[in-house]
Amino acid sequence: MEWITNPSAWIALLTLTTLEIVLGIDNIIFISILSSKLPDHQQGKARQIGLIAALGTRILLLLSISWVVQLTTPLFTAFDIGISGRDLILLSGGLFLLWKATHEIHDNLEGHVSKESADAKDVSFGSIIAQIAVLDIVFSLDSVITAVGMADDLAVMIIAVVIAVGIMLFAATPLSEFVNEHPTLKILALSFLLLIGLSLVMEGLHQHISKGYIYFAMGFSVFVEILNLRVKAKTANPVQLRTRYVKQEKKENSKATS
Repeated sequence: MEWITNPSAWIALLTLTTLEIVLGIDNIIFISILSSKLPDHQQGKARQIGLIAALGTRILLLLSISWVVQLTTPLFTAFDIGISGRDLILLSGGLFLLWKATHEIHDNLEGHVSKESADAKDVSFGSIIAQIAVLDIVFSLDSVITAVGMADDLAVMIIAVVIAVGIMLFAATPLSEFVNEHPTLKILALSFLLLIGLSLVMEGLHQHISKGYIYFAMGFSVFVEILNLRVKAKTANPVQLRTRYVKQEKKENSKATS
C-alpha cells in the first residue's frame, strides 16, 4: 500500500482510469447493440452481466501479468510477420467484430428489424451473453496491456479498472436507450464497431493505428449526428411528436409491468 503516499501513483491512477473509460466505449457500444435484441426486461440484466464479466476478465488478466507479457512472444512467422498469442486474439476478435457489425447493419437496413421481429426470433439470452464474453476477452486484453504500460503497482491498475467499469455500468443504460431510440445513431454505432474491428485486425498484423485518430473520428461523427438530431427535433411535426410520446409511454408501461 506504499502507493497511497506516492503522488505519481495517484497521477497514474487518474490517467489510467480516464484511458480505461475511453477504451471501454467500444465495449459499451457492443454490449448495448447485442442486448437490444433481447426483450425489454432482460436488456438491463444482460448489460450488467456483460460489464461485470468484463471487470472479472480484466482483473484476472491483471493478476496474470506474467502470462499476459508472454503473449507478446512470437509463436510463428507468416509473411515476415512474427505472430504472437496477442496477435491471434486481436485478429480473431477484429474479424468477429467486422462480421458481427456487417451482419447487424445488413439486418437494420434490409431488414425488417423491429422489436416484434426481434422477439419473434426468440433470441437466446445465453447466446447474447456468450458473444459478449468472447469480445470481453479481446477488449480486456487491450485494456490490460495499456494498464501494464502505464502503472507499476498492481493495486493502482485494479482500482482504475474497477472505477472505470463502475462508471460504464452507470452510463450503459441511458446510452443504450438513447442509441435504440435513434436508428441513425445505431447505424453510426455499428459503423464504429467496423472501425474498431479493422483497427484490431491491423494491430494484430503489426500495423499500428493511433487510437487518437479513431476516437477523434468517432467523436466528430457523434457531434455531427447530435446536431442533425437537434435540427430534426425542432422541425418535427405534431404527428411525429405524438408518435414518439406514445412509444415512450409504452416503453415505460412495459418496464413497470416487468
